[in-house]
Amino acid sequence: MSIWWATDHLAVLVGLVCRPLYKSFFGANDDSRTGLAAEYAVKTALEEQYAENLAKQVRESDLDAAVVLAQDIPYNDEGCRMPNDAQCYVANDYVEDLAKKHPELIPACSIHPGRPDAMEELERCITAKMPVLKLLPNCLNIDYEDDRYLPFWSRMAEEGMILLTLTGGELTVKVYDASFGDPKRLAKILDCGVTVIAAHSAGRSGLFDPDWTGDLIDMFGRYPNLYADNSALCSPNRARTLKHILPPEVQQRIIHGSDYPMPVSGVGPWLCGKLKFSEHWKISKSKNILQRDYLLKKAIGFEADTFTRMETLLQRSPMVK
Repeated sequence: MSIWWATDHLAVLVGLVCRPLYKSFFGANDDSRTGLAAEYAVKTALEEQYAENLAKQVRESDLDAAVVLAQDIPYNDEGCRMPNDAQCYVANDYVEDLAKKHPELIPACSIHPGRPDAMEELERCITAKMPVLKLLPNCLNIDYEDDRYLPFWSRMAEEGMILLTLTGGELTVKVYDASFGDPKRLAKILDCGVTVIAAHSAGRSGLFDPDWTGDLIDMFGRYPNLYADNSALCSPNRARTLKHILPPEVQQRIIHGSDYPMPVSGVGPWLCGKLKFSEHWKISKSKNILQRDYLLKKAIGFEADTFTRMETLLQRSPMVK
């Protein structure tokens, strides 16, 4: 069984999107958990078609399942909502319902640990058997070194909930503190016993972003519960990370991931010398984005275990048994 990460870019067309635009047209009847008005939900045929197409692409690819991700909003250091700064929001309820409708989709929740109802919402998602939590610390204003969040991480560890966290640089969503993408800040969470997957392998996105991939690889030796994914590493701006995670000893901690629906191309790996142009040209003819990304990762040299490792991690969680 192969597991593919559908990253937070599910927010592009699914769930609650582009809040600042919709605020000018609708009232402010806040949702009790997020502070975002219910009217901002985009309930259109386009949304349904997007979700159906996602599930269809999984079924028609060599992959067996996709983990689809919710997206919470930023909170300030006092735990107050910052809905006006929420460029994207995908509700946990929405992702949960999507997975119920499509058995090939596995739901991942998103909960800012600093929100007043964080523990309550975590318990709700545990009961709903959502085995993964996705966070963008540098975009949601989350300092993983804040001791106030330790009970949250400990509860996740008790239930075997996996943390998928953005590491490294970010260009598509507003960044509050770039240093929050440093994987070394994950130490307290890892010490709590949480299984952590570092999205994008802590590499650069922008030209002048810090590159923490070496630090992440060093951490593998200290934390057996730390992994990384290769999502978006076929893009020209992130392909430079490939050389660091392709060695066999590093691949033992790598999980196959995508950045759907962002464009998938072999140009970046080809420019970095990790893919023959003929292979790029052949694979580019695949119209299925998920299959194209899968074939590119295989051609680049990712081993078979990287495509099944996520299933192994999920099987350890009581929530999927």
